[in-house]
Amino acid sequence: MSESKEYLSTNLEHGTVHINEDVITTIALTAIKDVEGVVGMSGNLGEDLAGMLGMKNSGKGLRVELGEDYVDVDCSLTVLYGHSVVEIAKNVQNGVSGAIESMTGMKVRCVNVNVSSIAMSK
Repeated sequence: MSESKEYLSTNLEHGTVHINEDVITTIALTAIKDVEGVVGMSGNLGEDLAGMLGMKNSGKGLRVELGEDYVDVDCSLTVLYGHSVVEIAKNVQNGVSGAIESMTGMKVRCVNVNVSSIAMSK
């Protein structure tokens, strides 16, 4: 296994299953994109600079922390003007935790949502 990536590991009857942290990130991003009113992800200055320098940053606006028996998710979003920010945040929390738990079997301890910008519809 790669030393630079974290893995969720589960021992089963016939062997061990390892899930790369990138898989968890993809599950979370997909769940977030399915929430009505979410326009996109918002990164911080460091992530934006990395993107301008051509560095790979597929999880822009998303941080996943893998613990021994839990997953924590922090996301930063841009939402569409006119939608309830609180409702969008709740839907993101429910969608992300439900998707990760159902697909990996891991407990999601928290999904922290930071609404960092708002977008106007055209």
